Amino acid sequence: MKRFILLAFLVMCFIPVSISVTGCSSSNSSSTYCNGGDTGMTTGQISSITLEPKLTGVSLSNGQMGSVGTASATDCKGNSVSVSSFTYASSDTTHELVDINPSTGKLCAGSWNRNSAGGIADYTYCTSSGKTGTANITASAGGATSNTVTVYVHPIIGSVALKSSLQADCVSQGTSIMLSASAYDTSGNLIDSSIVGHFTYTPQSSSIVTVDENGVATAAQPGSTLINAAVSNATSAAGYFSTCPPTSIALTAGSSTSVSVDPNTTQALTTTVLDKNNTTLTNLTLTFVSTTPRTIPVSSSGSVTPTYGGVAAITALCMPPTCNTAPSSLVGLFGNGKPIVSNNVKVTTTGQSGNYLYLGSTASQYITQIDMTTGNVGSTLRLTYVPNSMQLSTDGSALYLGTNNEIITVNASSNAITKEDTSLSGKVISVSPDSGTVVITDSSRKLIYLYTSSAAISTTYGGVATRAAWSPDSSIVYIINDDNQIITYSKQAGWQVLSSTGLSAIKDVAVTVPAVGAFFGGSTSTVAHTYCPKTTISGTTVSSIEYFPVAGGTAATVSVPLDRLAATNDGTHILGATMVSGVPQITDLGISLPTGNCPTTSAAVPSFTLNSQSTYTTTATGTAITGIVPASNSTVAFVTYSVGSPASAVVPAYFPSTGTVSNIALATTSGSSTPTAPVAGVFSADDNTFYVSTAGDNQVHLLTKGSSTYSDTSQINPKLPAYSGSGYAVPDLIASKPRSYQ
Repeated sequence: MKRFILLAFLVMCFIPVSISVTGCSSSNSSSTYCNGGDTGMTTGQISSITLEPKLTGVSLSNGQMGSVGTASATDCKGNSVSVSSFTYASSDTTHELVDINPSTGKLCAGSWNRNSAGGIADYTYCTSSGKTGTANITASAGGATSNTVTVYVHPIIGSVALKSSLQADCVSQGTSIMLSASAYDTSGNLIDSSIVGHFTYTPQSSSIVTVDENGVATAAQPGSTLINAAVSNATSAAGYFSTCPPTSIALTAGSSTSVSVDPNTTQALTTTVLDKNNTTLTNLTLTFVSTTPRTIPVSSSGSVTPTYGGVAAITALCMPPTCNTAPSSLVGLFGNGKPIVSNNVKVTTTGQSGNYLYLGSTASQYITQIDMTTGNVGSTLRLTYVPNSMQLSTDGSALYLGTNNEIITVNASSNAITKEDTSLSGKVISVSPDSGTVVITDSSRKLIYLYTSSAAISTTYGGVATRAAWSPDSSIVYIINDDNQIITYSKQAGWQVLSSTGLSAIKDVAVTVPAVGAFFGGSTSTVAHTYCPKTTISGTTVSSIEYFPVAGGTAATVSVPLDRLAATNDGTHILGATMVSGVPQITDLGISLPTGNCPTTSAAVPSFTLNSQSTYTTTATGTAITGIVPASNSTVAFVTYSVGSPASAVVPAYFPSTGTVSNIALATTSGSSTPTAPVAGVFSADDNTFYVSTAGDNQVHLLTKGSSTYSDTSQINPKLPAYSGSGYAVPDLIASKPRSYQ
């Protein structure tokens, strides 16, 4: 029977062979061999082990504990293999330089405790031997051993510094360099680089430079930023990185710098930005500004869509801190942290527009709105208190009125009060071009406020402001106070008090076009300050910074007194008016302003050039100059003044292109008193009409452009009731905004 069973088994397994080969070899039924055959290593078995960080290694200070990175196993096909545990080993068999817990891979830069008394677990604390050097770590499992990971052991690191060669110059956008650093012990001694290990670098601003895991730094946006370097769990400010700033911004409309654009038509502007290496810079956060944003606004992307007729000068700026930023300690080095401005592009929009006039008085509790398209005088609004000042926001949405008791905000469309803020009081001096901030001064509390359009105080400064002027991008405001000081507030530098050397009895300020600085008029001279910080540099160290210093050149200090100042939009004139022995005089400073970048040489400032200087005497008589108002097209400027003795009934008009003065006679309205002086005025958006408020008859006269000059063509009586006594008050508070013809 046993023989029969054996014979049957043999027949079943071997005759015929093709019936089944695997049926009796069940132990190999699921195996796939790596070599494609039927013997050797199979898939699913550990073929290789990778231990991280295999490229950078691990850096440890004497006595410091650490660990290797992740260990992972794969089979011969590269498939992941699950491993219950790895065994770790160090090439340091003395266990004095780099000791390792074989079960966990936990490292000790010295020796682990073993067989300690008191029940202390092994591998709990690390004792330094003071040795320095390197050792290799491996992980093994299933008969396979990993790559080696180098462990660097060194003295405790006190500081890290980028190699000085990296700070010698800026790096152009898109260019990459390899960062390199040195480590120093706590006594300031240089540590041998061969035992320090791998540094990792982190810029404070990744928009300026990006750094990969290998220390390759690639320049991005212009500016300077600090670089932090980390090694052995020690992080230190190691140095800085500079991406080269622009040296020029070329702004064009097509291929021209002067263009005519129809209303409601979009004109794209093109910028070409180069750095000192002639690298074309891209993706910059440029600021585009218009000198007449109410009528010819420019978008943040650099396109112009005029809404009304008029003329504007458009400029592009790279303005810190939004462009070419730098920490305060690095401002000026390689030109980082300093502004850059383009040339002007002149945009002319044809067509006439109507206007709304807003009229108030420092002697009346009422304000009124007039639609100059229809000539209708709107309803008169009674205020809670008599205003001492009035400013219209650039967007035309709000009127801000100062009083001795509160600040009043009026909706400029509905002519209704929207806010009475009793938390502050005083005079409203100026509104920023972006309509976001109002300068208010309180002579009682002796405080200057920057007040937001949402009725909040953003910041204050001590003193009493008398005049203020904004840069077109609203990033800088220049303020004069009654202590004969020049004060600025900027997004980059905060509050600053400027040197007023060469000025006495400072009276007015005008921001240049383009806005590379401001001129300040005093009783004896006029001084220009630049927006370029004056930096003193020694090697690669900035030792001092002066914000908004006096400019250089022939136009920096001009020995001419000016009571009121204005800049023309064409960027070639600073116009001033001064009262001399009761007679208004007009001074024209023909200037040339630098564009491009600020000087990078230590203690250097840009030069403003005075091309000409002329003074003209008018036939008017008055007590004090109240303003000089240029047209947006820069063809004419009118002077306003308070009543003199004898009274005057002319408005001086100055024409820069011809250097001539025309004294425009004010007409007397039938049944009204004689006008005695033009006290305040404002242009229509299209520059065809100058609206001037007059004392004597308490009216508004329309000086209309003719073929060669302006003439008084009509008058409007706003009839603002006087606060005390009978009759009407002088409408000495005036503002306008454009509107379309019906």
